[in-house]
Amino acid sequence: MVEDFQARVHKANVQVHRVEAKYYELIHGEIYSKGEQKRINSALKRIDKLIDTNQKEALDFGAGTGNLTGKLLHLGYRVTALDISAEMCSLLKKKYKRYVDEKKLRVINSPIEDVSFDKGEFDLITCYSVLHHLPNYETVLQKLSVFLRKGGVMYLDHESAFYSDKPNKSERFVRNIYFKCNWLLSTSYVKIKRIPSVDFLDYSLSDYWASDEHHTDHAKIASIFKKENFGFFIRIDYHSTRTWLFNPTFYMYKYFCQPDMTLWIAKK
Repeated sequence: MVEDFQARVHKANVQVHRVEAKYYELIHGEIYSKGEQKRINSALKRIDKLIDTNQKEALDFGAGTGNLTGKLLHLGYRVTALDISAEMCSLLKKKYKRYVDEKKLRVINSPIEDVSFDKGEFDLITCYSVLHHLPNYETVLQKLSVFLRKGGVMYLDHESAFYSDKPNKSERFVRNIYFKCNWLLSTSYVKIKRIPSVDFLDYSLSDYWASDEHHTDHAKIASIFKKENFGFFIRIDYHSTRTWLFNPTFYMYKYFCQPDMTLWIAKK
């Protein structure tokens, strides 16, 4: 039963990203907006300095079209980019062909459950907007921790900062306004850029852990880092702009509402 469910989640992710791949960087303003890209760059540069005796070996898990892979290459890392989508991997290899040719980048098209690396092979393991796609993110994090060497860092980012407390009336009101504005802005952007709609896609399994019923449990993530003997780990919650075009209600949302995204930095 467990294996069957895992296969269904994998299949759903392959199907969704087969369609999304070509337009992925255009339809995800919450990832590729100028502000978010600046935040990621800043975080990776800080993390790079945390690693002891850095040999510049990195694993970018769920690499997609190379959002983090490219940044790691520019920081001087030799990168292993892993993704379940063949279409994403193809685009990534084309984008960074020079690094592939120079043996500074290897791209592996596979689910994380089907691959293995040497113990302590990587100085840095990155994972951006991926955990909510996994059928069992706890097992995956335990597996990844084995591949990280002592003194190395794991970077998990852009996951839902789920809170069990129900928002008060003012927060619900502001959140509703903000998300409606985001929808209008995103719809306008898609029309202006003439990007094909992907509203027909079913994300119920591909984004399984993004729902309130199956949210990413950050207490469990912390317990994994503790169990795997990480030297320290820190959780940083932040607000996501979620759209290409500027949303004037963002600052109101940031003031009244709890952060909606989480970054984990864990040093082994």
